[in-house]
Amino acid sequence: MTIIGKTIVLSMGTALLLSAGSAPKEYPAGEVGKMVKLGEDIALHTDTHPLTKDFVGNKLNCASCHLKGEDGKPGTAGSISSWLDTGTAFPAWSKREQSVQTLQDRSNNCFMRSMNGKRLIIDSKASIAIEAYITWLSEGKPVMMDRKGPWGPTNMKIWPKGIKHFKPIQKKATHANYVSGQKIYEAKCASCHGQNGEGMAAFPPLWGKNAKGEWLSYNTGAGMSKLPKGATWIQLKMPLGQGGTLTDQEAADVTLYVDAQPRADFDLEKALLPKAEMGIYNSNVRKEKHSVRSNFKALGLDIDVIRGDKKIK
Repeated sequence: MTIIGKTIVLSMGTALLLSAGSAPKEYPAGEVGKMVKLGEDIALHTDTHPLTKDFVGNKLNCASCHLKGEDGKPGTAGSISSWLDTGTAFPAWSKREQSVQTLQDRSNNCFMRSMNGKRLIIDSKASIAIEAYITWLSEGKPVMMDRKGPWGPTNMKIWPKGIKHFKPIQKKATHANYVSGQKIYEAKCASCHGQNGEGMAAFPPLWGKNAKGEWLSYNTGAGMSKLPKGATWIQLKMPLGQGGTLTDQEAADVTLYVDAQPRADFDLEKALLPKAEMGIYNSNVRKEKHSVRSNFKALGLDIDVIRGDKKIK
């Protein structure tokens, strides 16, 4: 990793601006502007907002992953998971869904995975508001529908390259890497995310349950639960304000440790509301299940060996 001016050049070969972007200077006028503001509010308070709280099954918000930029707005932080050009890419092809997805489809599906909840009702006020906010962040940028994946132009340059880069590193993981990841977590992550991944104040939880037995973080169907994706995001964004400072192996090891911890299984069929209530589910994939064990197995890893024979689902 090399820092040149305000650019990080990672060993994966990706150059990214350190500085954050910003939203347009003014909200749209009239009802459109009201909808954009509503979407922004939902993105900041997804788990407690009256329009979305019943669809969220953990303690995360959209802004937990789509970080605030210098303007304080969700999704305007630079590089990975930025929303600043996402609206230009849709409709876009999704390999996971085996269909062409709208921006509403993409955000609604996140409620099933990162939010560990139920898919948001299509064309509901909340769904339209989130779409309106993300689209507003792309105002003035050229439209180029994505033929390869449901990402904006910035993320299209990052996610595939990062996944390809980290996958061979993580396929070689051993229990020693897990122990290394734990040490990195305790030294660089626990002060914000808690010693047991429970989250601290404004910083989101990363795994486990609360005293009521409720899951706190993303489930095993979320992108962050997939080791190469998680490592890509963590290396570029964490520790907060120090993105790009973790080496490849450090990012791989701390991701290994975090994603080896207990979290909710994902079952697509259980995450979908009845069709009469939810509306059309725009996907050609109707069955999908994941667990911590299966996510590790996808890379040829035995979770029991990785964790030192500490049994986990």
